[in-house]
Amino acid sequence: MSTVKKNKLKYSRILLKLSGEVLADRSRGECIDPKRLEFMAERVKRIHEMGVEVGIVLGGGNIFRGLSGTAKGVNRVTGDSMGMLATIINALAMMNALEAMGVPTRVMTSIEMPKLAEPFIQRRALRHFEKGRVVIFAGGTGNPYFSTDSAAALRASEIGADALLKATKVDGVYTADPEKDPTARKYGSLKFETALEKRLKVMDSAAFALCMDNGIPIVVFDFFDGDALERLVKGGRVGTVVS
Repeated sequence: MSTVKKNKLKYSRILLKLSGEVLADRSRGECIDPKRLEFMAERVKRIHEMGVEVGIVLGGGNIFRGLSGTAKGVNRVTGDSMGMLATIINALAMMNALEAMGVPTRVMTSIEMPKLAEPFIQRRALRHFEKGRVVIFAGGTGNPYFSTDSAAALRASEIGADALLKATKVDGVYTADPEKDPTARKYGSLKFETALEKRLKVMDSAAFALCMDNGIPIVVFDFFDGDALERLVKGGRVGTVVS
């Protein structure tokens, strides 16, 4: 990869946080919809071809969410473990979709599963980036009581990501829920302190604190905007930047 190509990028190494929910098509009863998976993989492929080093953390809410399980009588620790396994299923699906498009990909997991994925080792992850591979970090942090937001912030810190890009169903951070409040205004940019003071739901508190302490900006954007990722890594005004 040429130095010139990398110099054109604002973010040359990113951690992309994707919700598991965006993989599902509830109307058809599918936890993993092939068309949505292909849509997501295609966008990752585009920025990979631009020279961006891409790490991905996928949620598992399309299959099982630990917190919702507790409301149904599942022990919290057991529920969170089930949720972590769900993220591994999603990671394998994403790996398959990317490799079908010719993108070299590795899955690294915090839970030892040698027949399915590599264990997460920071130096090995960095070596994968050097070799031009997309790396999907699965299994959350490997511990209960921590969300995949926290896992994303942790991995972003460990790999030295230039930014944590959080893909959502809305195009940024608003003063209120835009689906419930038509007067809600979108922030173009925010300071970490302001987001904390106003209690804006950017990420959960543990993830937010980790990014703030390590100086990693969080960009919240609409993943269903077809070319948002390309514009974002080149420095375009996309979504809301918290820094």
